[in-house]
Amino acid sequence: MLKRPSSILALLLLALPFSLAWGDEYSDATATFKNAGQSAEFFKTAYGYAVFPTIGKGGVGIGGAYGKGRVYAKGKYVGDTTMKQVTVGFQLGGQGYSEIIFFEDQRAFNQFTAGNFEFGADASAVAITAGAEAKASSTGASAGASATKKNAVTAGQYHKGMATFTVVKGGLMYEASIGGQKFSYKAH
Repeated sequence: MLKRPSSILALLLLALPFSLAWGDEYSDATATFKNAGQSAEFFKTAYGYAVFPTIGKGGVGIGGAYGKGRVYAKGKYVGDTTMKQVTVGFQLGGQGYSEIIFFEDQRAFNQFTAGNFEFGADASAVAITAGAEAKASSTGASAGASATKKNAVTAGQYHKGMATFTVVKGGLMYEASIGGQKFSYKAH
């Protein structure tokens, strides 16, 4: 009878390092953006932000992207979010990247966390050799290039209360497609 509870305890103890490492993924992604050019300035004035440590993206003609993230308001973790994207157009390959969305004020934060939120049409181009990205969407214009996590260069500004930054993590993808990012939110 004691074997079963001790087995469960042993499994939980073995899983603990993995869950701690998983939690560090958010801290690492946030630190990358805090040290990445202009995005660092947004942490000083933004009401909050949503950070996605890894978004996986791939496609051959029809593609998609998916990622899980966390939402913060005034520096405190307040909920979880997921991002889904379906794209149609000329595209080939796969890529992983990190993304952060800053909320300029409480109005923008409330708009994002009201339930299901969707950005408008999103046009993007990812250069295979430079790992560079330029994006124009309802979140404003943003651009990013990254040779390493410590050498990320970003530029962007608020548009309708939100600003988006991405850092390429790896992969090869050529894309000229149209699609919108859809987000869901669940309070913590």
